[in-house]
Amino acid sequence: MADRPDDTRAGGDADRRAVAFVVADRPDDTRAGGDDAPRWRPTPSRGRRRDRRVYLRRYPVLFTLLAATRRWPAVRLGRMLVVHDADGYRDALTRIPLDRAATGTVGGTAHRLGADGLLFDQQGPEHRQARRALTDGLGPAGVARLRPVWTAVLRQRLAPLGAGEPVDLVPVIAELAGATTAALLGVDADPVALAAAARRAAAATAAEQLPGPRPPGRARAARRAVADLTALLNLPPERAGLAGMLALAAVNTTVAGIPRAVAWCADDRLWDRADSADTRDVLVDELLRVTAPSPVLPRVAAGAATVAGCPVRAGDRLLLVARHAAGAHRAGPDCAAPAPARTARLVFGAGPHSCPGARLARAQLADTLAALAPHRPVVVRARADGHAALPGWAHLVIRAGR
Repeated sequence: MADRPDDTRAGGDADRRAVAFVVADRPDDTRAGGDDAPRWRPTPSRGRRRDRRVYLRRYPVLFTLLAATRRWPAVRLGRMLVVHDADGYRDALTRIPLDRAATGTVGGTAHRLGADGLLFDQQGPEHRQARRALTDGLGPAGVARLRPVWTAVLRQRLAPLGAGEPVDLVPVIAELAGATTAALLGVDADPVALAAAARRAAAATAAEQLPGPRPPGRARAARRAVADLTALLNLPPERAGLAGMLALAAVNTTVAGIPRAVAWCADDRLWDRADSADTRDVLVDELLRVTAPSPVLPRVAAGAATVAGCPVRAGDRLLLVARHAAGAHRAGPDCAAPAPARTARLVFGAGPHSCPGARLARAQLADTLAALAPHRPVVVRARADGHAALPGWAHLVIRAGR
């Protein structure tokens, strides 16, 4: 039973949740011949069907709600505005004044955990200076410097595929992320321990950024997890806060995103495109678009504005749905007709607060696909993670295909 390709149990809660989500998250209707013509819904690909499970396992209620409301550019739910539309998403990140220290945002969580003054909650000249400081580490030269670190992990940990042995990709990518993050920050930390600490800290703080009740003790547990990560990094106080948040972001988006992209590539048999240098970069952008490792961005408005035609007041919560803004629900990865780069890269945000690690993420996924493509791997077992900060796989066991 444990080695089935789809590790679900018939008749369980996951199956009942899946029914609701399948109805809500199918690709948009395609109509021919006008509104009176019969509706046709394309059958979701195997990659899309499998990928749904990471949402159902981690945030079933939230993502079912998002799928059910996505037909509108934006939907108001009390003092919260859920934004699905690409233009509204861009406006919210680039034109609307945002409260970077509000409760329920990344910056607000950093404040509550005692890590003030981070890149995530800065404004104006302070923010620009911090981003410039990251250029060397995350720009072209920095990525070239870091590449031998993660390619060495891939070469060693994926070697069993050549002997016909299975490999659980999740711990491989966790080690890759930990090794890269340690090299980026210049710390002498064990890569596996660093990745584990960053994942625990992110999981403990994730609920701080989403709407809903916060049970007693959760904030204390989050502070303890962040303190453990800070101790492992062993940096001076003036560097510890920013380094800790960079470790959280780098490790968790990598561990969530790369295994999901590989599973989709395997299920939809896209290895020919991954094996070719001519199409690999396009495939990388398309896989990142459809998986959207950070699928929802929580923000809070700092002033009055309008988003997707809806009025916004200061203090309103904005739930910005990156996966819908990038069209992940409409079309799977397509190297022949990819989404425009301006749309695909919305999964990394927009404007001055877009993710500075986008180049690094694309390079790591490209090298992972290049290393796997000669083996044409298939997924033999997958279990979604019910505790991680971001929707992802707890285990993704692959084996070389035929």
